[in-house]
Amino acid sequence: MRLTILGGGGFRVPLVHGALRADPTVTEVTLYDTDPQRLRVITAVLAGSEGGPPVRAVTDLDEALRGADFVFSAIRVGGTAGRVRDERLPLAEGLLGQETVGAGGVLYGLRTLPVAVAVAERVRAVAPRAWVINFTNPAGMVTEAMSQVLGPRVIGICDSPVGLVRRAALAAGADPTAPGFRYDYVGLNHLGWLRSLVCDGRDLLPGLLADPAALGTFEEGRLFGASWLAALGSLPNEYLHYYYFQRESLAAVRSAAATRGEFLDRQQGDFFAEADRTPGEAYTLWQRTRMERELTYMAASREASGGWQRDPHDLDGGGYDRVALALMRAIAHDERGTLILNVPGGGVVPFLDDDAVVEVPCEVGAFGARPLPVAPPDAHQAGLMLAVKAVERATIEAAATGSRAAALRALALHPLVDSAAAAERVLDAARW
Repeated sequence: MRLTILGGGGFRVPLVHGALRADPTVTEVTLYDTDPQRLRVITAVLAGSEGGPPVRAVTDLDEALRGADFVFSAIRVGGTAGRVRDERLPLAEGLLGQETVGAGGVLYGLRTLPVAVAVAERVRAVAPRAWVINFTNPAGMVTEAMSQVLGPRVIGICDSPVGLVRRAALAAGADPTAPGFRYDYVGLNHLGWLRSLVCDGRDLLPGLLADPAALGTFEEGRLFGASWLAALGSLPNEYLHYYYFQRESLAAVRSAAATRGEFLDRQQGDFFAEADRTPGEAYTLWQRTRMERELTYMAASREASGGWQRDPHDLDGGGYDRVALALMRAIAHDERGTLILNVPGGGVVPFLDDDAVVEVPCEVGAFGARPLPVAPPDAHQAGLMLAVKAVERATIEAAATGSRAAALRALALHPLVDSAAAAERVLDAARW
């Protein structure tokens, strides 16, 4: 099986290659990127690691796609400099600018969607039998836009839900790999809730939510706090911290010396420059830089929730590299299983149409991914999902048509944007 990675010069590509070392499913990897320096550096990083399938690097999209069985899309349109802009323009208006949430997520979507759709069209033309695994953010709306071209052969992945399920299960005293373990999760990408953890027929989640000590042993428990989680009655995806603690999150971001985008822009710029000068040290430099990146993940949210450091248990995230490999194995070998994925819901969420991409547990196999039934979202969950889906759809419309009105709706209707006038000023600043 041949795997093509779009955004092959991306910093986290070595994680994907590392996940392939002990598995024969992928026999060849093609890295595609528009930046030759990044391709050189990541190729040097992979050369410094042990094992894994052979790698080739190309800068021509059609060449990269031709003959691919799987296409992993992890592109960043505009690079980290674009992320800096997406964060800073909303902050100037007193709005959160996170890259997938709020005004920043809309700006990122407006820039990314036309490129993602163009990629989907080339996949359909050059590699029509390939499966596309999308991790390009904002993952939900990008997957939905690409599915209009590729249908069910594009599947969105995210590591946040998988990590949440595993950490919560361990905190509740359950083995998430046990045969009788089940869970219920529903939402959109970066907007979901874990609502049950069933082991041997017993739901462990109510007990976990009532146990402040147990909640304090893992990242989401500390992030949201025991009192709020007990009141909410579910475990939210970490990105809901921006919604539930908007005031505190905004204050933490504004008081920080740099936004997350600015930190990554500096860090990655330094890494790629140094590794390009000393390719023999590229792998060591990458390992050191990766650990710094993980330790500082969601630092502003942790500061807003009292200030605490990530521990090794937190650093063991869902692993989007492992999710991608599990999905590829399921399709290639018809290995049936369950993964939380971003796919058209097909009616499993009753208030959304069949084509709306949702983030839910799915059965996976040679057929791809099929959403499994979930309990109906409660009124609060449904309200947020409907509001954010309207934002995603307006962003997709604006990116496809150039409509200023649709772009304004996308920004102004977001639950984290409190003023249509401010939304219009952000669009003006973005020259939209």
